Parts: sequence; C-alpha cells; structure tokens
Amino acid sequence: DVQLQESGPGLVKPSQSLSLTCSVTGYSIISGYYWNWIRQFPGDKLEWMGFIRYDGSNNYNPSLKTRISITRDTSKNQFFLRLNSVTTEDTATYYCAV
Repeated sequence: DVQLQESGPGLVKPSQSLSLTCSVTGYSIISGYYWNWIRQFPGDKLEWMGFIRYDGSNNYNPSLKTRISITRDTSKNQFFLRLNSVTTEDTATYYCAV
C-alpha cells in the first residue's frame, strides 16, 4: 500500500513562508500518479492546492499560482510544498494525497 506522511512546522507567522514535506512509502513517486497538496480550512472546506506529476511537471490552483511551489526529491521519495507570504487566511490543516 502507498502511505504518505506530512511533516513540517505547525505554525508560521504572517508574511513568512510555509514549507512542508510529504514522505512516500510503498511506491516510487516517479513511477506514476499525481502527488497532491490539499488543505482543509476551519469549518471543513477543502481546497486543492496543486500537484507534481510523476514526470516532474506541475499544476497549481490558479488562486495560489503566484505563491505556491511544489517540488520533489526523488532520491528520498519525498515531495514538498512551499507557500509564500502566508496570511491568516492560510490558516488550515495541510495534507498530501495521491
């Protein structure tokens, strides 16, 4: 089974950058699939943020396109989220998903 585990700081101050790691076990991220970041706001609204494909290409939510970057480290089988210039409106629980 594919398993994904998020890690990173619990709190980021406004105007700073949020950086999170998703560690994948049970499947190589270069073998297939789209590797996504999503977030859940207070009140349970879900938002898809973007993905990195198995081939390294990206697609981002247009509302975040100027602030978001999703990259990967294939040697560690990890992919990463960076969200710049965070504000209180970015308060959410962040998840990686496939």
